[in-house]
Amino acid sequence: MNTSELENLAKQLLAGDLSAEQFVRRVNRPGIADVGEAQVDLDRQRRCGFPEVVFAQGKTVEAIEKIFHALIDHRVDVLATRMSAEQAVELQRKFPTGSYNPVGRTFRIPLDAQPAATAGKVVIVTAGTSDLPVAEEARETAMWAGAEVTLIQDVGVAGPHRLAANLPLLAGADAVIVVAGMEGALPSVVGGHVACPVVAVPTSVGYGASFGGIAALLGMLNSCASNVSVVNIDAGFKAGYVAGLIARNVAKAGK
Repeated sequence: MNTSELENLAKQLLAGDLSAEQFVRRVNRPGIADVGEAQVDLDRQRRCGFPEVVFAQGKTVEAIEKIFHALIDHRVDVLATRMSAEQAVELQRKFPTGSYNPVGRTFRIPLDAQPAATAGKVVIVTAGTSDLPVAEEARETAMWAGAEVTLIQDVGVAGPHRLAANLPLLAGADAVIVVAGMEGALPSVVGGHVACPVVAVPTSVGYGASFGGIAALLGMLNSCASNVSVVNIDAGFKAGYVAGLIARNVAKAGK
């Protein structure tokens, strides 16, 4: 348990919102919340920088609700990924402060009404509009991580002048996420224009010979731009998480 969590518990104790017994139990708990269907890792933020994120796909609404309550009780900004519209409708009723992104299929419940101060700058670039669902997952994740996020859409290599026109928006980025399908060439082009890490996300967008994103994945792994690293196919969350960590650490180092 970190210092801010202890301070928050102490304030609740002094305000009478927690009994002495509840305070001791919360301080001594092992960092895991057993909610039946899941073992929620409550210590992940201390170890890894950000708290646990909920992968909603395949889970029942009841299970997700229990996990959400465990995270909220631990004072965590909730983020769930790969959530269906049907799951979101039910969870919105139970958590009215939550917001669902139907394109990125993410569900967020902010801890406070006021947004937290931004921790670094992330720019997301998509090759085409068909890549937007993956880009939106990345955007929501990076914002949950506290970053200031700019999204640039539809600037693929078929029209290279479109990227050139948007290069000023890349200036000052701590990390750039590039989302592309087809042959996956865009991250290399972007990497040749920026002095920061580029997180490349191959998508399953493309015709038959793209093999569900494998062609884009291999193209990105073979990038000639030295600042490009690659996450898995359609893994917008992973890209947003990594870029968010980079941006936050840059912001911390600059203080």
